[in-house]
Amino acid sequence: MLGNLKPGELIVLLIIILLLFGGKRLPDAARGLGQSLRIFKSEVTKKDDEEEDSDSPQPPVH
Repeated sequence: MLGNLKPGELIVLLIIILLLFGGKRLPDAARGLGQSLRIFKSEVTKKDDEEEDSDSPQPPVH
C-alpha cells in the first residue's frame, strides 16, 4: 500500500500525522511502537524456539 504513494502524497500524509499527534507526542508514539515491535519479535522467536525443541526427538530417560 505505501509503495504506491507518490512523494507528494507521502508528504501530505506525514503532515496530517504531525497535525493529529503533535510534535511532542510523535516521538513518544514512535518509541512505544518500537518497543511493541521488539516485544512481538522476541515472543515470535521464543515460540519458534519452543516449536523446534518439541519437534526434535527426545532421548529416552532411564
